[in-house]
Amino acid sequence: MPQRTASAADLTAAGLLAAISADPGAPLRAGVLGPGGYGKTALLDRIARIYRGAGVPVSAADGDGADGDGAVLVDDAHRLDDAALDRLRELARRPGARLVVTYRPGPRPAALTALLDELGAPVLLTALGPEEIGARARDTFDDPVPEAWVEWTRRVTGGVPRLVSRLLAAQAPGPPRTEVPARALDQFLPDFEQLGEPGRDCLIALATGAAAHPDLLAGVLDLDPGTAVAALAAIRAAGLVDADDALVPVVRPAALRLTPWERRLQVVRRLVEVQRARGGAVLGLVAPLLGAEVALLPEATLAAAFEQAAEEALRDAPHLAGRLLDAAVSAGTPATALTARRARAAAVAGQLDEALRLADQVLVDEDAADRVLGVRVAVSVLAHRGLPARSAELCRWSAEHLRWPGDRAYAAVGLLGVGRLDEARELLGSAPDPGPPTSLSGAAAQLAEGVRESVSGTATAAMSALVRAASLAEPIGQEVPVPETPAAVAAQVGLHCGELDLARATLRRAVDAGAGGALLHTRHRLLAAWLPLVEGDTVTARTQLATATEGRAEPAARDRLLATAVEIGIANRDNDVAALTAARGPARQAVAEHPVDLFALLPLGEFVVAAARLRDQEWIAPYLAEARALLDRLGNPPLWSAPLIWRCLQAAVVQEEHDRAARHAAELAGLGHHNPLAAALAEAAGTWLRVLGGRVDRDEAERSARGLHAAGYAWDGARLAGQAAIRTTDRRAMTALLECARALQGKPPRPRTMRGGEEPLSEREKEVAELVIAGLTYKQVGKRLFISAKTVEHHVSRMKNRLGCASREELLTRLRELVG
Repeated sequence: MPQRTASAADLTAAGLLAAISADPGAPLRAGVLGPGGYGKTALLDRIARIYRGAGVPVSAADGDGADGDGAVLVDDAHRLDDAALDRLRELARRPGARLVVTYRPGPRPAALTALLDELGAPVLLTALGPEEIGARARDTFDDPVPEAWVEWTRRVTGGVPRLVSRLLAAQAPGPPRTEVPARALDQFLPDFEQLGEPGRDCLIALATGAAAHPDLLAGVLDLDPGTAVAALAAIRAAGLVDADDALVPVVRPAALRLTPWERRLQVVRRLVEVQRARGGAVLGLVAPLLGAEVALLPEATLAAAFEQAAEEALRDAPHLAGRLLDAAVSAGTPATALTARRARAAAVAGQLDEALRLADQVLVDEDAADRVLGVRVAVSVLAHRGLPARSAELCRWSAEHLRWPGDRAYAAVGLLGVGRLDEARELLGSAPDPGPPTSLSGAAAQLAEGVRESVSGTATAAMSALVRAASLAEPIGQEVPVPETPAAVAAQVGLHCGELDLARATLRRAVDAGAGGALLHTRHRLLAAWLPLVEGDTVTARTQLATATEGRAEPAARDRLLATAVEIGIANRDNDVAALTAARGPARQAVAEHPVDLFALLPLGEFVVAAARLRDQEWIAPYLAEARALLDRLGNPPLWSAPLIWRCLQAAVVQEEHDRAARHAAELAGLGHHNPLAAALAEAAGTWLRVLGGRVDRDEAERSARGLHAAGYAWDGARLAGQAAIRTTDRRAMTALLECARALQGKPPRPRTMRGGEEPLSEREKEVAELVIAGLTYKQVGKRLFISAKTVEHHVSRMKNRLGCASREELLTRLRELVG
């Protein structure tokens, strides 16, 4: 009979068991390969039961004295000496032999290699999957097992059978935990002891953040390279790491728990020294020490490491950065040496009061370390809290006393923003910044030039300067606190002159580069939400608004102003009066907290329209007057003035105040020469006046509406076309203008049939639906269509029943889907 080995179909534990069960008397030779804890011994126990159940004698030995009638099952063959391995190789060559040998991966002596050559391809033991873990849990507890617990168990144990069993023994299935029970961790002690002292040292080095590289471990632990290689091999063979040599998640807390902290400190210190010498990151090494006893020791190496780790944590974990700096102080760094950096960490984490308190300590101390950084933190926080004038004054003071490159330019930007044009011009006309022309100073200079061009030059020149400034600022990233980024200003200027695509691209690059750091991240995201809002895409605007504010601390005044305005704008464009009413209180608070400056004009315009719709304009009037005074001081620059005047015109349209609308239209007519958006607004303003007066020219209305759309104001264009349609008495013009409005909003052609070919609405019902959606009362609809209000109500009732709508709101939603 030919000798049987584990065939390709049998290279699993299940396949091997099935083959033996099918024919226990057949010759068999097989090797079983798996790291420690993967179930080699358990598999041999099952094989032994099958053989004994079939009357086959079983010996669990090294082959010494085995006869040809029984099965020989050998566990952990990698532990046998050469003589035993040679006897097993001779046994494997006997006809009719039944031999199963288990062994761990790793370096092999020649005798074991010769034996494995006789056994052929091994049976590979693998980690347990979710279904197998769930089955084991059900067998153990005889209770339902939550899927989330199974997944948590698989993740922390890597599916290693022994580790799964330990977790099952330590706790019953339930909600996923954040920590592994101590009882399960303590069971690792025998595993660690079997590694030997070099192996245990390598394990603790891996647990504290070292890479699984023999040379690194040898240098950190004072081992020769060969010993480090052997120690790593032992760790792999013990099943404590995954295929990428990363510790199985549960192993790390076990290693830290079972290692004396003195030894952990020694390893961490050496790792930190090696990493810092190589210019590598240390955050992963020292962050786990926060709150531990080792972090409280005066230790120069750790103090320096905590400082470096704080810099590394600034962008993605600003709260952690503050704790790391506190740990550096505990480890021996003088507190005064870190005050400015602690202020920056607090600012980035959104703790603006604390940041300003610490920054003020630096400002009043002429000998303070990093004084320029303290000034920059204060400047940024003041701007973020809605105090642009104070921020500009501090920038100007810094330019005069600390002579830091860029401060003069930032001061000029702040002064221009609050309408102090002459002071800004004087500042920009003075001597250039000292020092070399760095990216920071270059970006600041281009930013100031762009803002000045937006006030007294052309829109094209302004956008060019601002986009160049944003490109220069990108490499700086989040390293230097700034009161404003060129990308944010470029976006606002783009919104004011219709360059939406350029604004969108500039913001996208700024977000990707982390420009301005975490303090400006939300601002960039909020401005990105403004772009689809202007275009009338409220779904995208709402999504981007949620993305900008999700998981963030309570926004400061400047961000709250933007976020509230986006909410108001969405409600206004969705014709959601309830949402408008709910947002009125937050809007009043946001405006009261932030003084009027150039960069608050867009939100102010949204609030003006919302107040008009709610018939509550008194509260916004003083702020609107401040804005007009600000623009007067700047010479009424068309780029900044036109969009605000347009919103004032829209407020007059809502109130049907024809005289006020006429005044605003006249103002816009004088600004239309400056840029394409201003021209489109000026033309549309004249059209609105005639529409309000009932003089609707279809061609003129379509031309003005499409001009607004081309300039980026898609929703405004659609609204103009829609309102012109409502106010015309020419039914053909009404239909054409409604189709124009639908097209400008990006809506698909209205459907003509339902499923099965059934018409959803009759032609008359379509006309009624379009006017009802546009906001007309039944009486107004009847007047337009020359039918009675009762007949209109009858049509609406029939549509509601046919479309299966339970409420008027549901009907309106369904009609918008059908006819736009």
